[in-house]
Amino acid sequence: MQNIGHRYIDVIYRVLESWYMRFAELTPKLIVGILVFSFFLITSKYLSLGAVKLFHKFFPKSQKESSLVTLISIFRFLIMMMGTFIALEIMGFSGFLWKFIGSLGVAGVIAGVALKDLVSSIFSGMLIGIDKAFKIGDYITIGAHSGTVQEIGFLTTKIITDDGKKAYIPNQVIFNAPFYNITASPQRRIILNFEIPADEDISKAQKGMLDVIKSLDTVDRLDTSEVIFTDLKQGNFNLQAKFWMKVGANMVQLKSEAYLKIKERLDADNIQLVTPTSISITNGETSPAENQDK
Repeated sequence: MQNIGHRYIDVIYRVLESWYMRFAELTPKLIVGILVFSFFLITSKYLSLGAVKLFHKFFPKSQKESSLVTLISIFRFLIMMMGTFIALEIMGFSGFLWKFIGSLGVAGVIAGVALKDLVSSIFSGMLIGIDKAFKIGDYITIGAHSGTVQEIGFLTTKIITDDGKKAYIPNQVIFNAPFYNITASPQRRIILNFEIPADEDISKAQKGMLDVIKSLDTVDRLDTSEVIFTDLKQGNFNLQAKFWMKVGANMVQLKSEAYLKIKERLDADNIQLVTPTSISITNGETSPAENQDK
């Protein structure tokens, strides 16, 4: 029994001795690896600032103070990742790391497919923050939604619509589709669409609507105001009234006033109005509907 006990003790001793020798051999690499990682950890802030300055040198149009924090964070993360891999390579753990990453390959593919939209929205949010096509307080139009930007997050952009609702627009949708920044232009062009039965006096209606628009106090550039025919469907003429709003004017009040006075003028001229079909607000660019009409 004593011999068996001595054998077990001898085996344990040799294993511990082997571990000690390996640790002693690995100690210099561990020290160097930790020093390298510490160097990247301490200098990552300054290296990221240098990388941002170099980036702005090649892309001067992206040099906006509001995007500086986002860029620094991105470059600092990349620098820290590079320092981590270098330190693991020095310590001899890179092989284990790559095997571990390889073992996560299948799970990574599954997670990538499941989180595709989430990851896409996150990266889109970062790109929106860098590009700064719009900012908080801007009035924008994204698809069927128009409103004032309240917050730009990593996953969604929150806007307050004209009727006071809070809309959450996924950043992926914004980055992959056209949108309009109405505030980017100092003036706004309002387009009102009306339907009038074809048996009414259309020319009289056109002239009356144009007179009303030119009489409004907050309408600017009166010589460019116009009322045009865009379509004839199911016995109804589609009329489109276009006019510019003065800078600083209240858009909601102007639309309300324009609708009310146009309705009063048409009633006075004994012209029946079917219904106002839509409202568009642009910064002077041609809308898709106008392109189709052309």
